[in-house]
Amino acid sequence: MVVGNGLLAKRFREYENNEAYLIFASGVSDSKTANRNVFEREANLLSASLNTCGERMFIYFSTCSIGDPDLLSTPYVVHKLAMEQLIAESAHRYCIFRLSNVVGAYGNPNTVLNFLFNSIQTGRRIELWKNSERNLIDIDDVFLIVDYILRHGLFKNSIVNIARQENYPIPLVVETIERYLNKKGNYDILEKGTAFRIDTEPIVPILESLSLLREDLTLESLLAKYYPTNLDHCLSDESV
Repeated sequence: MVVGNGLLAKRFREYENNEAYLIFASGVSDSKTANRNVFEREANLLSASLNTCGERMFIYFSTCSIGDPDLLSTPYVVHKLAMEQLIAESAHRYCIFRLSNVVGAYGNPNTVLNFLFNSIQTGRRIELWKNSERNLIDIDDVFLIVDYILRHGLFKNSIVNIARQENYPIPLVVETIERYLNKKGNYDILEKGTAFRIDTEPIVPILESLSLLREDLTLESLLAKYYPTNLDHCLSDESV
């Protein structure tokens, strides 16, 4: 069973008729929001899903931003921590996957790569945090890793980070998009942001088994896969 309609839900749709799992893939799409209504909406849906889960393993997608000192006290991260605690206290069996910045088709406009790509493509002026880094992961890789974990019965009743081993500095992401579009961005560079590392050591054997440690899995390849230059992308107000 899969709950949700967004990027993650669509990619995990083949689990729709798998009665061994309840995959909760419906959450708050904008990590910068402070709107209590959207947090309450997810909390209510999550509680209802837990009540109907039964003996199925409950799968929840949280965020690696929990480890980012710049974001730890934001409403979004506080909310995600509360949802994790609710699951740990209520689910008979569960696995919580903390995801880094997921990249894929049909993604929402609030993700960091969508926002930067759209802003550079349209010439809109944005703020660029010079010292920030982001960990970008292909939605297809997320699926392969999670699917492997579920099929092999790993990390039961625990929390695991799903991310790439390397981060991308935000200035490098911008430069790469500029080269890809052959267009200069319009931004103010601020001396803000910090770099933090996501602990991926527990999943390294899985990455090796799935051949996801290859050097050709680059930012350029992500752009070519999901950002054809003849298509328009949605816009969003955000700084990174």
